[in-house]
This record gives sequence, structure tokens and C-alpha cells, in this order.
Amino acid sequence: MEQHIGIIGGGILGIAIARAITLQTGYRVSVLEKESLLASHQTGRNSGVVHAGLYYQPGSLKAQLCARGKALTREYCQEHALPYRALGKLVVALGDDQLGRLADMEQRAIANQVPGLARLSRDELVQIEPHVSGVAALHSPQTAAVDYGAITRSMATEIEAAGGQILLNSKVTAVKVSDQICLVSTKESTYRFDQLIVCAGLQSDVIARMVGADPSPKILPFRGEYWVLSKSSASMVNGMIYPVPDPRFPFLGVHFTRGVDDKVHVGPNAVPALAREGYDWKTFSFKDTMESLRWPGASSLVKKYWKMGATEIGASLVKPLYLKQSKAYLPELASTDLVAKGQAGVRAQAWSKDGSLLDDFAVDQVGPVTLLRNAPSPAATSAMAIADYVLEHYPVGRAR
Repeated sequence: MEQHIGIIGGGILGIAIARAITLQTGYRVSVLEKESLLASHQTGRNSGVVHAGLYYQPGSLKAQLCARGKALTREYCQEHALPYRALGKLVVALGDDQLGRLADMEQRAIANQVPGLARLSRDELVQIEPHVSGVAALHSPQTAAVDYGAITRSMATEIEAAGGQILLNSKVTAVKVSDQICLVSTKESTYRFDQLIVCAGLQSDVIARMVGADPSPKILPFRGEYWVLSKSSASMVNGMIYPVPDPRFPFLGVHFTRGVDDKVHVGPNAVPALAREGYDWKTFSFKDTMESLRWPGASSLVKKYWKMGATEIGASLVKPLYLKQSKAYLPELASTDLVAKGQAGVRAQAWSKDGSLLDDFAVDQVGPVTLLRNAPSPAATSAMAIADYVLEHYPVGRAR
């Protein structure tokens, strides 16, 4: 009897896994997506960067799957005539006090075999980004920009052409699991699957509870906000300009990214979202907010990051504070150069009961259900490699 595999989530991860199953196994696949369009959340609301693997702990899943995913993404874009711009990235040390962290990052990048990596002096970095302030930088020439939404939609057409289903407007309301089947209910229908793979992003812990999985990790939503540079000031940025990460904090900080459309975005910041899909300060969910505040790790997280959080919230609400952060890298920027707010995104960050934020990708298994529990950046870059990883380590169609 033909296997029927269900996928919950129509972002790039869910679609990449559905495509891999369709092409590699021939099993019947159905993707359930609650929105009217694919890639409506994290996939369609990010900076579109194809990461080269500079940041990640050597040997981690992020390091391994980012490298492979970058190559697969480039090949896919070339084969399907989708935009892929290798614009390059500078990670800039603003002062001598950041040189030690830059050196540590260089060693990680070397261990991860980041292609073309180079350490640049002040004189060398301004040859690439003439308007940047900094004393040294790492240059990753193969960091690129793509349209992840377009990649997702292209893969979806392959799934449908091979006989798979993409079911939009299909919000999952219940999941019943036995050793042999998964019954997945939406408002309109109930579907019977032999196996189920959950790629639900911001809703991943909600679905995990339906399945009966451990409630930890929980998803803590962080909103990333962007400003768009004016056309005239965009010429100050040739590719991508990033800060040196501070290991004390879980996010990178404001940076500059040129996209496939040639627009330059400044951001994202990282502020707590007041709803799982809270793309602005006006969107508030009492339920989502109280669940976060009542989580066992809430007090330790606040204690650890309150100062950073206050700085990020201030810059979110007060434009001159956001500008101040940006001017550290581009001193010539003026307030008038930040012409409009860009489309914000919300990062689905997994959060443990002790208050720690999960760093690496995380996958769980509950009977016939495979759950992607943590898949933040570089998950979009890594999507096709994650799909292969899931099929290798949690194979579909196996005897149970």
C-alpha cells in the first residue's frame, strides 16, 4: 500500500522536505499550510542572505548543513533561472577591542571551510566598502542574496507536478497519533497519514503539544525590524556589512544587506514580539504573551538580557537611536537616508525551561511524527540540506 506522508508547514523547510520525499521516494505527499500563500512568515520575511557558514560552531548541524545547503541553493537557482547574487559580506571590527572576537570568528570560519575567506586591514576593507568605518574585517566573497519565497514557490510546483498536494488555508486544529497512523484535523477535513513531519516554525511548539511531545523547547518570538535606505544612500553599500558578533548576546545586531532587488535594508534588530506573528507593536496576543511570561525560564532570560533588550526596544521605538547604531558602521548616514520601515519578520527561537536559547538545529521524534523544534537562521540557506538530513536520519516509509 502506498505510503502517504503529511507535512505541516509551507515555509521553505516544509516544502524542501516535501520535494525531497517526492523526488527521492515517490511516496504520496500532502503539505498543510494555514495561510493562503506559501512562505508567508519566516521564509518570506527575512533578508534573503545565503550564509557561507562563518558563525557556527564547527561540527554543529548548523555548520554542516549550512555549507551543504549553500551549494544546493546555488545549484537550484542556476537550474531554475532564479536570482542568485554573490555580493559578498564584510564582518567589520569597529575598534581594537573587537579584534579578539574577529580572530575567534576567523578560526571558526576556517574550521568550517568557508570559501574565499580573507582577513582585511583597514586599507583593504575600504577597497570593498569605501564608506565603512572599521579597523579590520573578514571578507566572505561567496555570501549571496536570493529570494527564498521564489525558491519555495518553485519547489512547490515540482511537488505538484509529481503528484503531491499543497493544501493552503489548512490550519491544523488537532493531531491524533498512534503507532501506525496520524490523523491530522483542520477546520474543513481530517487527513490520514502514515507518517507526519512538522515544520511549523512559529507554531512548532503548539503542534508538538498536540502530538504529545515534550513541551520544551518553547518558541519565543523575536521580531526583527528593518529600515530601507534611499536610492541615493544605497550606493554607500556594495554588498553586505555585518558586525562582529558579541558572544554574550544571542543576536547579531544591526547590519546592512543588499537584496536581489538591489534595495538595501538596515537591520534587523531583535525585540520581543507580543504575539507569535506580531509583526509590529500594535499586534498583541494576551495568550502568547502570558505563555512566555509563565515559562519557567522567563525570569533567568530577563535577568540575563534585560539591558540588551532595553537598548533594542529603544531603537525600535525611537528612530535616532536606530540611526545611531547604524552610523557606527556608515558614519555618513543621515536620518533622511532611512526612508521607510521595511517588512518585519519574527524569528521562531526555541527556548529551554532553564531560560537558555537553543543555538543549534533540533529535531525530535514521537512515534511516526518527526518534529523540527528549532530552525532559526541559517535554516533557509540550509533548507535543502536539512531535507536530506531528515530523510537520512528519520527516514519515511520505514517499518515501525
